[in-house]
Amino acid sequence: MWRWIVTLILCATMSASTAQAGKILRDISRVKGQGASMIQGLGLVVGLNGTGDSGSELAMARPLAAALTNMGNPVSIDELESTSSAALVLVTCHIPRDGAKSGDELEITISVINSAQSLKGGILLMTPLSPRPNSPVYAFANGRLSIPEDDNPTVATIGKGAQIVRDINTMPSIEGSFDIIIDPPFSGWGSVASMASEIDQNYRLSSDRLGDPLARVIDPRTIRVTVPINERSNPGSFFGHVMETDISGALRKLPAQVICDTRAGIIVMTGDVEVSPSVITHKDLMITTLVDPLAMPLQTESEFAALQTNSGVDTDSTTAKLQDLISAFDQLDVPPLEQIHILKLIHNAGNLHARLIIDGVG
Repeated sequence: MWRWIVTLILCATMSASTAQAGKILRDISRVKGQGASMIQGLGLVVGLNGTGDSGSELAMARPLAAALTNMGNPVSIDELESTSSAALVLVTCHIPRDGAKSGDELEITISVINSAQSLKGGILLMTPLSPRPNSPVYAFANGRLSIPEDDNPTVATIGKGAQIVRDINTMPSIEGSFDIIIDPPFSGWGSVASMASEIDQNYRLSSDRLGDPLARVIDPRTIRVTVPINERSNPGSFFGHVMETDISGALRKLPAQVICDTRAGIIVMTGDVEVSPSVITHKDLMITTLVDPLAMPLQTESEFAALQTNSGVDTDSTTAKLQDLISAFDQLDVPPLEQIHILKLIHNAGNLHARLIIDGVG
């Protein structure tokens, strides 16, 4: 019996739908000079059930012997010849474009380098991570591995597997002005011009100041923002105010798109994206179309999230707002990554009335 059931209910009359949540500038842009980065290191995974590297592979045997020696159990490389419970791996950690502070915990990816057949059941020994060889250590990684794809057991992840030990600052200096770079799916002269207008209006309304425009369009992806003289003593506060600008109106001028970032777990949609009724099953979730959800016999622990569809002369009565579907997912505590996967299923079925872009691909 399905525990979660999202129901698209066909209604005979127009009904009020949940207003589309506002989208802010920060979600779809970055500051020029700011960008994601990566730190990495070579590590050892132990605890493998005979699926690790062969002990005869010196690339793995040498660091394993060194690790055991450091733990007070010195061994020779020859003594490790028959082992197959360890593997040499590459550990990578992607730093978000906002940077990271000491104490932050980030996800890591672990990849086999040599002949290990599977990382299932393995534990990563403490591994230092840095941006390049011979550079300072920015994080240490360790923990129990999780295999995200059963058919690819040589790649694993650890949620919150890396602890940052040195601040990673990706923010450029903000002085007299700064350039905001709009993510490609949201770029265009019209939409960027609207965003610049929203930045001006947002600041004017909150500060009750007049004068020359603060935001100027440079190209279809760039907005240059001038920091007012009275704000230059505290530019960080002004910058934060600008990046919180609601740009929902500007996004409505773009073609219907749903942009998903699997790493950040963010779903952004342009305009009023609609979805046709679908019968999709995914783990404990079923999306279907019912006249009355109460008419279906269900166990008492089952939960409903009802979505009302549009109805009227100029609308397709079989479609519902995607924003309402996302709200239903949130109501049922469906994780963002699961939401993105379900949207992909709906799109593949031809029932998502928009272009779907996942991690820049669409």
